[in-house]
Amino acid sequence: MLDLLIRHANFPDGQQDMALGIKDGLITQVGSDIELSECPAAQAFDAGHHLLSQAFVDAHFHLDSAQRFGQPRPNQSGTLREGIALWAELKPSLTRESIEQSAANYCRWAIANGILAIRTHVDISDPQLLAVEALLAVRERFKPWLTLQLVAFPQDGLLRHPGAQENLIRALDMGVAVIGGIPHFERTANEGTQSIEWLCRLAAERGLMVDMHCDESDDPNSRHIETLAANTIRFGLQGQVTGSHLTSMHSMDNDYAAKLMDLMVQADIHVIANPLINITLQGRHDTYPKRRGMTRVPELMAAGLTVAFGQDCVMDPWYSMGSADMLEVAHMGLHVGQMTGQTQVQQCYAAITTEPAAILGLPHPGLVPGAPADLVLLQASDPAQALRLRAARLAVFKQGQCIAQTPPRIAELTLGADKHQIDWRRP
Repeated sequence: MLDLLIRHANFPDGQQDMALGIKDGLITQVGSDIELSECPAAQAFDAGHHLLSQAFVDAHFHLDSAQRFGQPRPNQSGTLREGIALWAELKPSLTRESIEQSAANYCRWAIANGILAIRTHVDISDPQLLAVEALLAVRERFKPWLTLQLVAFPQDGLLRHPGAQENLIRALDMGVAVIGGIPHFERTANEGTQSIEWLCRLAAERGLMVDMHCDESDDPNSRHIETLAANTIRFGLQGQVTGSHLTSMHSMDNDYAAKLMDLMVQADIHVIANPLINITLQGRHDTYPKRRGMTRVPELMAAGLTVAFGQDCVMDPWYSMGSADMLEVAHMGLHVGQMTGQTQVQQCYAAITTEPAAILGLPHPGLVPGAPADLVLLQASDPAQALRLRAARLAVFKQGQCIAQTPPRIAELTLGADKHQIDWRRP
């Protein structure tokens, strides 16, 4: 007998009136509702012809700084550099308890919004590694419901900040799973290159994945992604390395960018763009025309690379907005990348579901037998409608257990003697 049978669901690939059978936390059966309607199950759930999807995955976030907006004061210039300066000023006043509290609160937001996996970068510049301790504790606390993958991130520079190399190794020894970096923030381009080589060698020695903040600037000559791709090949790390942001590619010469993408394909580099933050922080020094800043998402996808969208920041020294909503992230990415074709809309939806799951190395992405029953039911008929409306999360399932529900958005409209009920799915 199945533990749960979800009926009358629409799937992201366009299949309608489908059903899912779930047993012991895994999807065991997938078929049309007619085919599976008679399967015995301890519990049945009617999806009401709404969109049933793999749960959202946020491939790039900073949980240790989330919900710190205004501390010690707002970022008035809106620039990346002022955000880094504010964070450096704030860090000495933070405690492990305060980081745990704000991170736990954000995790609840994320789960309610259908995010069941987050890759979060944790600053290891503090010699006490309080943020590492706090997020390791939060990872264990929320493990039944949320996968947290921690990245050891030398925010102040691996070579630029005294003790960062030792701190990073200590963080890995404590249980942090991914190696991070920020080569464009080192003192010189040469030191940025040295930092990439040191980090990739360490990843090869330890058998770990790499996710590096790379070329997060408007400078077309910031080309550390080229060095990262070359070292990925050199150390045999193909398929294990991610370049995050890559905003300098937006400003690069087209001929060079084409050559660079060929190298990235050879290295099997993954890419994470952060549309909300890239469109906000980049182009700050431009008058007009003003650059958008987000990396070349459509071109990188067309090249065959795995590309995901990340939230990056929510109410922190860099960004005062945000709501733990991956549909908002993809909605912005769709617009900034001018990805309005129907196939491209599907790609934007995949960039917050199946693609980031693959980057994080999560098992069996998608609605297939053997996959974890980590699902979100949206008040939409298909991915395009979900993105257009940033649809309500009607239900969130973790291993087949419903852990969050949101009422549908239905308005009761009274216009004189006429009364209307508005379902936001309908035109």
